[in-house]
Order: sequence, then structure tokens, then C-alpha cells
Amino acid sequence: MRHLVLSDIHANLEALEACLADADIRGYDDVLILGDVVGYGADPNAVVDRVRELEPVALVRGNHDKVSVGLESADGFNAVARAAARWTTDALTPSNRQWVAALPRGPLVVDDDIQICHGSPVDEDEYIFGPSEAQLALLTTTRNICLFGHTHYPAVFQALNGTMEGTRVASAVEAEIVLRTGLKYLINPGSVGQPRDGDPRAAYAIVDAPAGRIEMVRLPYPVQVAQDKIRKAGLPDPLADRLASGR
Repeated sequence: MRHLVLSDIHANLEALEACLADADIRGYDDVLILGDVVGYGADPNAVVDRVRELEPVALVRGNHDKVSVGLESADGFNAVARAAARWTTDALTPSNRQWVAALPRGPLVVDDDIQICHGSPVDEDEYIFGPSEAQLALLTTTRNICLFGHTHYPAVFQALNGTMEGTRVASAVEAEIVLRTGLKYLINPGSVGQPRDGDPRAAYAIVDAPAGRIEMVRLPYPVQVAQDKIRKAGLPDPLADRLASGR
């Protein structure tokens, strides 16, 4: 079973379509969504429509999803993120707003091998950047593979019998992860629409647990088109500028 894993799309239609076109060539059986479908980008309705068409077998909400539909306040957001959330709230159609509002809270079990969450299996809004947060998450997850997003950094943490064995950040180059028997993995595929690791290319993953491998994919997309849409929509300029630098 090959799972296409998409996280932190952030209403970036151009990045999403590039990932889907590439994944179609590689082949996949179903789709997993790790949250933050909307926020920041200028195409919340088109992206939600596209994701709904994919009929994901499992998906969880992100913090921008929650704020954009009024489930949480934007008090914890910076000024740019708050402006984007307000704009998204007004832009979403009633049907798509209802769909986003109904996204389930993580963590969520997918099958015998995989669990998904947005931030962490401990707290859906927690950021996992380093080994200390990763170790607690690996102790908490109920499956050997836990897929998470939120940080926008592709990363792989692994543990054996509760002890961290390694940390890898899959950045700049495409990587294949070979899964080892007995280890637990905490994997962030990176962000489809808002990379933050200095690489502006879109990121996604294909997880094939039975085959014991995970493909971490990076690919270019028409960044300038996405930037032009953000500026035309009247969203803050930094949201467009950062797409070119991946920061």
C-alpha cells in the first residue's frame, strides 16, 4: 500500500498540483493529509476542492485550519498570519468552511503501521524540531510510523526501545528512507506549499510500509504564479516573498 502524504499545503494550488502530477507518475494507492490545508496562500477554495476530490483515507486539522474557521482565536499568530487567517475566513465558501471546520483532531490511526498528526501525537499544536520533543512523541505514538507536519521542515527521527537512535533532516536533496525492523519512526514530509528549510521546492512523501521504504520528494513548481496571486489578493507581501526563499 503506497500512501501519498501531503502536509501544510497552505492554500498553494500551484505547489499542490505539482506534487499531485509527480505522485501520479510514481504511483500511489491513497492519500493522507497532515493538516493546514488553508492559510497563507491565495487559493483556499481551489485547494479545498482539490483535496476533497482526492478523498483522503485519513486527514487531520492544522492550527491554521482551526483559526481560519473560527474554532480558535488568532491570538497566538503574528500579524502576517493573523491577516492571512482573516482573509481566508472571508474567502472560504460556506461549504468549504464547513468542511475545514469538520476536520478531525489528531492523532489519528491509519492502519497497523501508521499514525498521523499535525504537530505531535502528544499535542496537535506542538512543534517537533529536535530530539527532545521527538523522543516523547515516539514514546507516545501507538504505531511504528508516526507522520507529522506543522514545522514545514522535512525530518526523520527514529528510536529503538524508546531510546533515540538517530535524527536526520531530509533537506535539499530527495531521499529514500529504508525502514528497519524494530525501530519506531517519526517523519515529517515537509510542506507542500510553504517550505521553511531554505529550499523553496514543494515537498511531499510516499510511504510504503509493507515494502519498508519511504520516498521524500522535492520538486519545483511555478512559484511566481503563486506569488502573483497572493499579491493580487491583497495578502501581506511577506507571504509572497518567502515562497522564493523557502523561509
